[in-house]
Amino acid sequence: MRTLRSDAPDDARPDALGPWTVLVVDDEPGIVDVLRLGLTGQDVRVVAAGDVAGGLSAMERERPDLIVLDVGLPGGDGFGLLRRIREASDVPVVMLTARGDVSDRVTGLESGADDYVAKPFALEELAARVRAHLRRRAIDRADRPPEGTLHAGDLTVDVGVRHASRHGMPLDLTAREFDLLTLLVNEPDRVHSKAAILERVWGYAHDPNLVEVYVGYLRRKLGDPPMIETVRGSGYRLHARLPGEPPR
Repeated sequence: MRTLRSDAPDDARPDALGPWTVLVVDDEPGIVDVLRLGLTGQDVRVVAAGDVAGGLSAMERERPDLIVLDVGLPGGDGFGLLRRIREASDVPVVMLTARGDVSDRVTGLESGADDYVAKPFALEELAARVRAHLRRRAIDRADRPPEGTLHAGDLTVDVGVRHASRHGMPLDLTAREFDLLTLLVNEPDRVHSKAAILERVWGYAHDPNLVEVYVGYLRRKLGDPPMIETVRGSGYRLHARLPGEPPR
């Protein structure tokens, strides 16, 4: 197993708003060792669990800022553990999946994962993804959007309590879906590029397919009439008014 260099450039390091705790749920000790090395000197503490029961216990005990979660675990599977995590927390979760197994990646995202890394992977990439998500957490802490209620047509988004509804009915959104919706509603009728969405919602610009997947999730959950438009070659925008609705 290759080791990680710990001399990552400054702009790849998490914001100073630590300390951070990263929980790795994986039965391969080498991954834990590599992350500890790769995050050395960045005010990050890496803790480990090797199975589902240990992962649940560590989550409750450590209250981590990020979880790296393997799909294949003793005593269950990562998807089941992810669903239990999402019942209690919106902590960012990076799933480790088998390369080329699209169904695993889709299941992970639909279950509430924020990102995935396919095995076998470059260990530097995993550490970089972790740093990026921690940087996103730091930005969220330091620069949260103003609390209040946003409106677009018959869509209502309460940023303070993280609740959204349409047609008067609550929307069952994951934490990442809510963040994406808040971005679009807060700046309606503006075209957001995939790269800009990745940077502002995920904290890094790496895999634009994540944006396509989550926009698809939001479209299905928002229902009809459609509110999110794909602007070919440019990105996405959310319409502030429904078709036929007069200006306010």
